Amino acid sequence: MDGDTLYTIGELARRTGLPVRTIRFYSDAGVVPPADRTDTGYRLYDLDAVARLDLVRTLRELGVDLATVQRVLAREITVSEVAAAHAEALDVQIRTLRLRRAVMRAVAKHRSGPEEMELMHKLAKLSDEERRRIITDFIDEAYAGLDADPAFAAKLRSAMPELPDDPQPEQVAAWVELAELVQDPGFKARIRQMIEYQAANPVPADQAGGMELAEVTQERVEAARAAGIAPESAEAAPVVDGLVAAYAAAFGATDDAAYRRLLLERMEIGNDRRAERYWQLLATINGWPSVPPTLTPVFEWFIAALRAHS
Repeated sequence: MDGDTLYTIGELARRTGLPVRTIRFYSDAGVVPPADRTDTGYRLYDLDAVARLDLVRTLRELGVDLATVQRVLAREITVSEVAAAHAEALDVQIRTLRLRRAVMRAVAKHRSGPEEMELMHKLAKLSDEERRRIITDFIDEAYAGLDADPAFAAKLRSAMPELPDDPQPEQVAAWVELAELVQDPGFKARIRQMIEYQAANPVPADQAGGMELAEVTQERVEAARAAGIAPESAEAAPVVDGLVAAYAAAFGATDDAAYRRLLLERMEIGNDRRAERYWQLLATINGWPSVPPTLTPVFEWFIAALRAHS
């Protein structure tokens, strides 16, 4: 067939595989105008109509709206421009679908009810910036008007929840728990209390040794707990004496009654299961290689033992 061949709408339908009603719709919309008409008024189409229909079908199957298709055919925009914009839109849709899938899996795994599912979906679909804002608002409120340990404040601000595009159910659940935690008035008041105490009772940076002391405390307390030693018992006294001596040496203090009261006060204010949970949830959300261990029970034992033997 040469370029002068004309087709009736039925022939065009057979050639393209599209229903007659679809071709008629596109023709009425001006997307595929007829090249001519028969003496009786029936529409006739040329090879250009075949090519246009192939392009229209491809674009429509890819989800491009008819108005955009018409602009492509009118050469107002290029196929390349349409493809780039549509690919970006699809990326957003894919991320949304992945997030919805993770939410539904989390709901199924945790046997959530309707209200919890609604909250989970609402919090999970927040943008990265909105998620960061929830955390930065929490930190801003906690540190408002205080100049306490800028290095730790900077650490808090650098550790933001970064929910991946294709999150696992446990990451969605962790983000929901974290969002609820940092908006809980009791938790916010507790963190504020910790920071205020730290501001009023700073520890010199060159005397901190916090990580080593935590390891020593964990090692000795876990050994005591494994041996079945109760914190109030006489057997706990040597453990307390050894740990207090280690803390006093690290902080350049003397182990006496006054120092034990100060250490007990610092421990009581600084030890909170929810604060520890904050970092564990961040680790889960961000997919960090390891989740911080649970040390709260260790320090709860030490606090009880220190209270009993001071």
